[in-house]
Order: sequence, then C-alpha cells, then structure tokens
Amino acid sequence: MIPQIAPSEEFTRDELEALAPYFTNLEGPVFALINLPEVVKGALFARYSRSAKSLRRLFLDEFLDQVEAASTPGAVGVKRAEELYERVFNEYGDDSVAQLGGVHLACERASNILTKVLEWGRLMAYLEQSTRYIPYTDRPGGRWRYHIPTELDLAPLRQRYVEVMDRTFETYAGLIEPMRQYYSRKYPKAPGESDNVYRMTLRAKALDTLRGLLPAATQSNVGIYGTGQAYEALLLRMRADPLSEVGAYADLMLAELRKVIPAFLKRVDRPDRGGAWSRYLAERRQATRAVAEKLLSGIEPEPRPEVTLTDYDPEGEVKVVAAALYAVSALPDDQLLAAARGMTLEERTAVLKAYVGERANRRHKPGRAFERTSYRFDILGDYGAFRDLQRHRLLTLEWQPLSPRHGYMTPEAIEAAGALDDWRRVMEESADLYEALSAEGVGLLAPYAVAMAYRVRFYMELDAREAMHMIELRTTPQGHPAYRRICQTMHRLIAEQAGHRGIAGAMTYADHSAVELERLEAERAAERRRQGAEGRTEREA
Repeated sequence: MIPQIAPSEEFTRDELEALAPYFTNLEGPVFALINLPEVVKGALFARYSRSAKSLRRLFLDEFLDQVEAASTPGAVGVKRAEELYERVFNEYGDDSVAQLGGVHLACERASNILTKVLEWGRLMAYLEQSTRYIPYTDRPGGRWRYHIPTELDLAPLRQRYVEVMDRTFETYAGLIEPMRQYYSRKYPKAPGESDNVYRMTLRAKALDTLRGLLPAATQSNVGIYGTGQAYEALLLRMRADPLSEVGAYADLMLAELRKVIPAFLKRVDRPDRGGAWSRYLAERRQATRAVAEKLLSGIEPEPRPEVTLTDYDPEGEVKVVAAALYAVSALPDDQLLAAARGMTLEERTAVLKAYVGERANRRHKPGRAFERTSYRFDILGDYGAFRDLQRHRLLTLEWQPLSPRHGYMTPEAIEAAGALDDWRRVMEESADLYEALSAEGVGLLAPYAVAMAYRVRFYMELDAREAMHMIELRTTPQGHPAYRRICQTMHRLIAEQAGHRGIAGAMTYADHSAVELERLEAERAAERRRQGAEGRTEREA
C-alpha cells in the first residue's frame, strides 16, 4: 500500500543524470545515499535538518559541485560478500555481522506520527526537519504539508479531516508575520546588531511560538543512519504497526535498503522469520492493551505537575562515589560500597570533585561511574517538547497515545499578540476532529488530528551521566522554552527531591536563566563563524 503523498519533485534531464550516481531512486520519498564520502553524507544530513528543500534538491543546489563524479557501482564483490554473510550466519548464527554495514537513508513527507516510529531505536542516528527553522507555509503539489491516512479514503470523515487541516495550516501561515511583528515591537533591534542575526532570531521566535498549532499529521523529512542490524529491527517493528502509513514506509525502506545492503535484510519479510517476529510484536501489543482495558477501566488519571520524579535510589550518590573509585583501586565492588557508606560528606564530595574534574565545557563529562544511579521521570509536556526529547538515545523512554485529554499549552505571547481566538479555535477543531474519528471507529487515526500544543504523557528513565548530557544540552539559552522548562525541573528534582546535590552540582552547565530571545546568541555566534570563514577564504584567495 503506497501512502498518500504529494507528487514527487520534478527534475530536468540534466539534473536526473547528475543525481543518478548518488541516490538509489530519483522519484519516491524513500531513498538511500550511495557513492558519497561519509563526510559529505553527514554534512548533507546536517544541512537537511534546517532546509525546506528535499534532500535531492539540496544536493543539486549546494553539494554537487563539491563531489567528484562517480560511476554507478557494479556488482564486483557483492555476490562474494552475500555468500560470506550467509555462511557466517548459517554456521555461527552471528547477527553482529549485520552491524558492519551502514546506510544513510532519507524518509521524506513522513507524518510526525511516523517520525516517532522511525526514531525509536537507540543505535541509530537521526536528523529531523526542524519546526524552528522551517516555516510550514509551502504547498507542494498544491497541498499543505500534512498526511492524509489511506484508511480515510472511503470514510465519510475524509472531507472534514481535509477541511480542518487546511484551516489549521492557513491559520498557522497567516500568523507568522503578525507574530514576527509583535516580537519586533517587543524586542527592537539593538544598535549595531546584524540585520541577518536579528531577522533570523525573530523568525525562530515566531515559529517556536506557533509550532503548537501544527497537527501531528504535519509532514517532515528525516535523515537516518544505521547498521543493517538496526534497520532490520526497525523494519520488523514497522511491519507490526497497524497504521497503513507506517507499513507503507516499511515496504519503501526495505526496497531501497536492499539496493545497498541486501544480504543484511534477507529475513525481514520471510514468513517464518521476520514475519513471525512482527506477528509476535503485534500480538504482544494487542494482548497488553486488552488486559489494560480490563484492569484499568474506570480509573481516571490524578492531577500531576508537568514533571514528576517517580523513582530514584536514595543511596545513588554513595554508589556513584564507590563506582568512581573502582577503576583506581584493587578492592571488590561491594567492599568499595561499604567504604563509601562509611565516608563523611566531605570525603564523598572530594571523590566526586576529583572524578568530575575541571569541566571547560558541557562536552567534558565524567565517566561511567555516573551510570551507577538512575532517575525515572513522568512528564506531561506538550507534543512539541516531546518530539525534541524523544530523540535522546541512551535512556528508556515510552509514551502514551496522543490525545486532547490532558489539555493544551498556550504561550503567553499568543494572547499578547492578539492571536488567542485563532489559537483556541484551532485547538477546539483539533479536539473535535479527534473525537469524531474515535467515534467513527477509526480511533487509530485520531492522533493525526491532534495539535502539537496538546500535552502527551511520557516517561524518561536515565542514569546520571545521560541526565547530565540531556539537562545541560536542553537547558542552553537557545533551547525551546518548553523543553528548557522540563529539563530545568528535572535538574532541581535531582538535587532537592532525590537529595543528590553532588551529582546535580556536577551539572555545571545546566542553565536556569530566563531568556527572552532564545536564538539571539546562537545566531550571533553563527554570524561570527560565517564572517570568519569568509575572511579566511578572502585571505587564501
């Protein structure tokens, strides 16, 4: 089943010839990158996350002249490699062989429901088109950028779905300029400020404020890099998913991946192997849902704050001290733990101070001893913030179905800019469409209708080392206010509720400052880098 997507981009004959050596297909929304240096693939995906262009168009416009022409690869070595893989797997059962082949894959025009499925795996790398830098105002093929589920093709609600989505995008597009003007009045351009820095900062602020209007059906582009083993796991999960969009993209991805690493994906659609595995995943999910409906029926959720620390180890900091001493001692683990328990607060503080060291920037992190304790947070944040936090890899994260039941967030600037009535209308129409889809027996599709300002419940369980990485990264001044607030609260709870003040204190780059124009300093830094690069180019010339 092919998902409903906008018509493919058109290229001239010369453009098609230029693209052919580097992409596994030139028409569909899913394709792999081939015959390109790894550094070019990485740079292309990095640029991709902040561009409204398709990956192939971006390559033509900005990268083609930097890449030497490459001929289409032949079959030399492919047959031998496949035979070797088969022999190793059949004789030794060594799945790790499939970790040795990787692919850069682009998945374009994927809904924000699908992107969460794509970004599930820990051992893959992702870059997703940003709602902060890209205004969703273009209309490829004459349509706004949202997904229409094929399940609605014959449903009476299809027309209503389209009408609500169109009005939502029209409202979003229509508010960008008024919101930018509001911020320009509130934050006048400082003397000497670069016009480009000021313009980009205000645009990012306006888009940050308005992204809550966008529905989960909004389409995005995702760049993925992963090994054959990681792709196999992803495809098995996707083939077990009940949404037609997810299954359709699984088929498209499998076809493209087999053009690059066919030997690593032979089991995915074999009925007795991948088929059985996907059935197991689907049956397990259905059985769990059924037992939950039986046992939890009638229980309503109690009120909770945005962030709740639900589980932690009161002795966690003592255990981190013991773990920090392990590699520099000859004592067994349990003896070190007993020694740490017997230390004074000053002695334990001295160990942590030495282990953390002098951190010159947030990328300087202590070692694995910080993995000795963990924290579990229950979070009720808006879907936009969830999208950003969900991409963190080295932790355990699970979320509940997106719905309007937990209410929505409204940025203060919406009312101040005179956009509150429009905001509320979009939220009400989103909730009404969700309820209508649920009542018509297509409740599986209802989350597509939900605006990103609505809150979704999810948990994050992470050790102290990953908490340091995430909290410091997501509280930087240029971060979105929604996830900054969540991570600032997490930091406070680690110190105050868990009592792990030494661990929280080691997170020296956790930023609790109030920021008005989040992107201003980042844009200034980017401008300085651009000017520096231009100066170097002129000197070299």
